Amino acid sequence: MCGVVGYVGKNLSRSYVMQGLARLEYRGYDSAGFACLDEKTEKLGCIRAEGQLVNLVKALEGQPLDGSVGIGHTRWSTHGVVAERNAHPHVDCLKKISVVHNGIIENYQLLKEQLSKENHLFRSETDTEVIAHLIEKAISQQGLLQAMLTIVKQLQGAYAFGCIGEPFKDTVVAVRKGSPLCIGIGDKEMFVASDVLAFAGLTDQVIYLPDETIALVHAGFLELYDFEGKQLFLVPQRVAVSWANDGKNGYEHFMLKEIFEQKTGIQATVSWLRELENGPWEHLGMTETQAQELESLTLVGCGTSWHAARIGQFFFESIAKVRTSVVLASEFRYMPFLPTGHSLYMALSQSGETADTLECLRMVKGHGCPTAVLTNVASSSMVRESDGYLLTKAGQEISVASTKAFSTQLAGLYWLAHELAYQKGLIDRQAVEQAYDQLLVAAEILEDSITRYREIITQRYAPYYAQFDKAIFLGRSISYPFCLEAALKLKEISYIFAQSYPAGELKHGPIALIAPDTPLFLFSTLEPVIYQKILSNAQEIKARHGHLVVFAFEGQDELCQLADLAFTVKPVAPLLAPLAMTGLMQFFVYAIADALGRPIDKPRHLAKSVTVE
Repeated sequence: MCGVVGYVGKNLSRSYVMQGLARLEYRGYDSAGFACLDEKTEKLGCIRAEGQLVNLVKALEGQPLDGSVGIGHTRWSTHGVVAERNAHPHVDCLKKISVVHNGIIENYQLLKEQLSKENHLFRSETDTEVIAHLIEKAISQQGLLQAMLTIVKQLQGAYAFGCIGEPFKDTVVAVRKGSPLCIGIGDKEMFVASDVLAFAGLTDQVIYLPDETIALVHAGFLELYDFEGKQLFLVPQRVAVSWANDGKNGYEHFMLKEIFEQKTGIQATVSWLRELENGPWEHLGMTETQAQELESLTLVGCGTSWHAARIGQFFFESIAKVRTSVVLASEFRYMPFLPTGHSLYMALSQSGETADTLECLRMVKGHGCPTAVLTNVASSSMVRESDGYLLTKAGQEISVASTKAFSTQLAGLYWLAHELAYQKGLIDRQAVEQAYDQLLVAAEILEDSITRYREIITQRYAPYYAQFDKAIFLGRSISYPFCLEAALKLKEISYIFAQSYPAGELKHGPIALIAPDTPLFLFSTLEPVIYQKILSNAQEIKARHGHLVVFAFEGQDELCQLADLAFTVKPVAPLLAPLAMTGLMQFFVYAIADALGRPIDKPRHLAKSVTVE
């Protein structure tokens, strides 16, 4: 969440900063702003706007404000309401220093009280503004580097900020602690951003700032220091990242486009995994012996990645016979940590920057335990900081609500479970090859099911179900974590309240919620014993006049006959039942939100990449 962009160089900064902010829109935000040292007056100028980036563009129209040093920001609010006064960049009392910031300053209230006693004037409700005033105070007493060293010792929390100012012309200061920040090195120009996508295509020479680093960024050179003032000398990495946002390709929303990109994303992921030399273990930072001796696996994630991990638990325990735990990253870091031998901790994150998950990864590494990452971004912090990684090849997601990242994560976990089972001698190579084929078949069925139901959902079912203001989602065994994901999607983009339960728990309390005005969405499985239990749950619902929507498989006629509405999907390998249903579920939820006229790609309050805890 939040986008930081900065430029210093031979050209004017405004167009570069605005382009970078536009590329980071997908991360989610509620306001935006731009500041620069004006090329004519050499004075700091700052313009901000509430709402979408187009509002900032309009505010800048007719304004000559531009200069060779500039910063910009898209804000996702953590402190203070959504308003122009709380948008970044923030300035000091004299409006000579400007700051953009990602993260949270945990002790900002104490700092603000101290600065207020010294007659500093605050204009916002944010934690960020204290940084501008601290710089104002420190720079009046000491040089730039020493001032920054003084300030970072006062700040508590995780943050990445950039600042420019009249007292230090021709410089962008970039500081990182916990939150990602990188610098692109061009020809007599430098780019600063929270995501390399902001300047992709402008340079392929990148320095990812290490944690607790201060960078003094000039047009032709770069100074790096740690928080103790020791100078750092880092070699730039060549990063092959391109900006490939080719628009919606005729789709009404990016989410719809990305739903239909899942088949190719799964195919690309399977192809990449299949081509790994010597299997996955070297890529994961493990030896074959360590894989053979692996006794426990812990999967860590948030939101959609957590749901994918919970489905993945069934893969690893059923196929590879490895005891698997799945933990919410936001809780795991604050629970007692009891490391064991012959274990692996794998973090799942679409962006590879999710703050909660990244901090868990760091905690586990701090205990000397092996770590790995499954992510969609090869250049992410998690990839750089873990012992090894696997990539999903979903391609960039623009819509805030994740779709193809989820399905490609399932594909990656299913494949890895088979490779692990093979390494342990539980299956032969033919079974691994069969798993590839099963994934490709599931991808075909995923897309086919959307195509089959698309018209009737759009014209008939979505408008009808958009009338309800709440819903219940039910599943058993492997379909329960999938129903968690389905309920999350409905909440995210339609704003309809949705609650998930294991179907077996229905009679232990939630059965009291059954009513004609609350549709119950029930997801079936391909396991015969579990299917019979799901059938019993459906009968319980109908006996109480519940409104039942069923997602089933062809041949499950008895279940479909009980439903008020039934969707059927062609059978697949039993453990891939959720993957086969993914596209249909996502499209149904998408169509409901579309019928309600929701801003599907940018739901209120949400951010794509959650870079604060």
